[in-house]
Amino acid sequence: MFEFLAQIWALPFMRGAIYAGILVSIVAGIVGTLVVLNRIVFISGGIAHAAYGGVGLAYFLGLDPILGALGFSLLSSLTMGLVQQGKRQSADTIIGVIWALGMALGIIFLSLSPGYKADLMSYLFGSILAVSALDLQLMMAVAVLVTVFAALFYRPLLAISFDETFSRVRNLPVTALYLTMIVLIGLSVVIAMRVVGLILVIALLTIPAAIASLFLRDMREIMFLAGFLALVFTLSGLVAAFALDLPAGAVIILIMGLAYLAAYALQTLGQRRKARLTTA
Repeated sequence: MFEFLAQIWALPFMRGAIYAGILVSIVAGIVGTLVVLNRIVFISGGIAHAAYGGVGLAYFLGLDPILGALGFSLLSSLTMGLVQQGKRQSADTIIGVIWALGMALGIIFLSLSPGYKADLMSYLFGSILAVSALDLQLMMAVAVLVTVFAALFYRPLLAISFDETFSRVRNLPVTALYLTMIVLIGLSVVIAMRVVGLILVIALLTIPAAIASLFLRDMREIMFLAGFLALVFTLSGLVAAFALDLPAGAVIILIMGLAYLAAYALQTLGQRRKARLTTA
């Protein structure tokens, strides 16, 4: 086993993948917790799918698809955040429309672009084994930005995550914090895209935090556990995918999904046992 791990570490592209997994796990732990506690999974999914429009536009213009995804993610995240804050009753519909428009634009731009497009599949399904030095630098920048934001504004974020109405009564800058959080989700989508792809990115950003929230109530503890779980799932999925010659992104998400089902079943059994003991 140790020899196998040593062989993996000796490969430069695997080392790059491991570094990417560590950085993305930090982001997933923090941002994923905010997504789960604020119940904005749908917005996160909308941002991820809208970003595909940026990938298609950038490819059509001959630019780096990452730049296009970044631009569309930021634009769609701000739009969805403003809609969510201003028109909550129709927010789901508008977000769904933006989601569909992003995907449709991406497909149209790609169909209009000449040349072979097989490399673009990596943006849909991930290519953690092909992360570049630029990708790692972007991941590092987003990880630092997210960590600093969470550290500086932890208490206000805690307040709006559990009681937004009370936060407004206390005159906290709810809208500004909310929009900043949404923008960070957009940035997180772009860096996580290189690991598992736009199709599966929402799972990476939510499943570890969802598992942690089943057993913990303190937001800081949820963030730490979610980050640790994301790292364990990512690295184990990476090793398994390498050993079985399977797509790394899909294997990572498969492990996460099975872990969530197991954790949910464990928590349910624990609650039933506690209920029986209480009534006995």
